[in-house]
Amino acid sequence: MTMQSSMARSDIAACRELLRGGSRTFFAASLVLPRRVSEPAIALYAFCRLADDAVDLGSDRRAAVVRLQERLDSAYRGHPMQLPADRAFADVVSRFAIPREVPEALLEGLAWDAEGRRYETLSDLYAYAARVAGTVGAMMTLVMGQRDPEIVARACDLGVAMQLTNIARDVGEDARAGRLYLPLQWLREASIDPDAWLARPVFDDRIAAIVQRLLDIADGLYDRATHGIQHLPRSCRPGIYAARALYAEIGRELERTGLDSVSRRAVVSTRRKLAVLGRLAALVQTEWTPAKRLSFRLPQLDETVFLLSAVAASSARMGVAHTKRRSVEDRVVWVIDLFERLERRDRLQRVRS
Repeated sequence: MTMQSSMARSDIAACRELLRGGSRTFFAASLVLPRRVSEPAIALYAFCRLADDAVDLGSDRRAAVVRLQERLDSAYRGHPMQLPADRAFADVVSRFAIPREVPEALLEGLAWDAEGRRYETLSDLYAYAARVAGTVGAMMTLVMGQRDPEIVARACDLGVAMQLTNIARDVGEDARAGRLYLPLQWLREASIDPDAWLARPVFDDRIAAIVQRLLDIADGLYDRATHGIQHLPRSCRPGIYAARALYAEIGRELERTGLDSVSRRAVVSTRRKLAVLGRLAALVQTEWTPAKRLSFRLPQLDETVFLLSAVAASSARMGVAHTKRRSVEDRVVWVIDLFERLERRDRLQRVRS
C-alpha cells in the first residue's frame, strides 16, 4: 500500500493548507524534505498544531485536553475522528510504529498549559519543553526511519531548543495573557518578584539577561542537535537543517533588537530568511556528505529520557521504499524561491493597502 493510498490526498492537502497559513517556518522547511517524509511530517505537525490551538485558544482549556485525549485514543484504536488531521495522524502513528507514550506526553504538556503551570527551575522548564516540543522531534525522527537512541536524543534536543526560543521570543505576549514560562528561580535571583512582574510586565536589563541566558542554552542544544542531523538520511538533512537554522535565527533577531521581547515580538524578515537559507544552500557541497556509522555519544537531557525509553521499547523496524528524489540543492533552491515569492506578494499587498 502506498503512502498516498493510505492517506487521502484531500486529508494531506487540508493539513498542508493549515500549516501554510499558520506555521510558515515549518511549512517552508517541509518543502525540502523528500515526499515520503514530508507528507507524514505534515500530518503529524497538523495534528499537533490543532491540539495546541484547541488548548491555547479554547474557552474551556481543560475540556479541550479531555477532548484531545479522546481523539488520541480513537486514532490509536484505528478509528480516528472524521477530521483530516486525525485520519492522517492515525495512519502515520500506525505506519511508523510511533509509541503512544510520545503523543500522550505532548497532551500532558498541553494539560500543564491548561492549568497555568509555572516552572521553578530550568529542569522543570526542560520537562515542559520535552513534552510540547521534544515529542515532535522524536516523532519526526521515527518518520524518517531512524530509531537509534542517539539520533532520537538529538531530535529531542532540537525540539527543546526550539521551545526555549519560542519562550524567549514571547515573554511579553505570554505575560499579557497571564502566562509565565521563565524559570521562577532565575527571576528571584535577579531580584524580580514573579507575581509582581506578571501583574506589570516591563523590560529592563534583568529581563534582558534572563532572555540571553535562555538563548545561550538553546544555542547549546542546537549545536548538539546538529550531530543528530548529520546522521539522518541524506535526503532529509536539508529540511531539518533549514528548520534548525530558521528557528535559531529568531534568537539572533532578538539579540539584534536588544533582547526586548516584552514590548515587541521578534520577527525574522523574509529577506533575512532568504539570507539564512542562502548560506544553507552553500553548505550543501561541503557538509552534507554521507554519514558515517554512529560513533558519538553526547549527554542526554534527563527530562527527555522517558521519550527515548518509549521509542527503545518499540520493536517495529520500518522499511522505506526507494523513490526518485530531487537533489538536495534543488530542494533548498525551491524553498528560497518560495520565500522570494512570498516577499513579492507581501510587498504587493502593502502597496495595495
